[in-house]
Amino acid sequence: MAHRLLVRRLWTLSAKDVRCLPASATSSSSSSSFSTSLQTAPTRVSFLSPPRTLARSLPHASRREVSFNVQDHEDFTDRVIKNELPVLVDFHAQWCGPCKILGPRLEKAVAKQKGRVAMAKVDIDDHTDLAIEYGVRPR
Repeated sequence: MAHRLLVRRLWTLSAKDVRCLPASATSSSSSSSFSTSLQTAPTRVSFLSPPRTLARSLPHASRREVSFNVQDHEDFTDRVIKNELPVLVDFHAQWCGPCKILGPRLEKAVAKQKGRVAMAKVDIDDHTDLAIEYGVRPR
């Protein structure tokens, strides 16, 4: 999805967003004048760096993370149990099909809350102790 949006942005660049190299004063079509005009250009054109208008049009990520991955039991206690915000905990596994469908939907729902709710992601294969403690069973 992100690749598709990036490609769409690149295709819709207008001529004013792309800086053109200056043409030589003598408009001869020889390759030497073309290479000279390329060498004397004050700035290089790079299609990999976005134009200024693209950077302004993309949403800025907030400094506060809405969702995070739990690293260990202590991290779970600090960031979930002791958190002043309500925290939605997503117990998931890499091999779980429904988890792959539900995860992005949960992230989207939490993002709509605009910082009023946090989301913790716990991989039950990595943190079996947390899964057992909270009664998570694979289906």
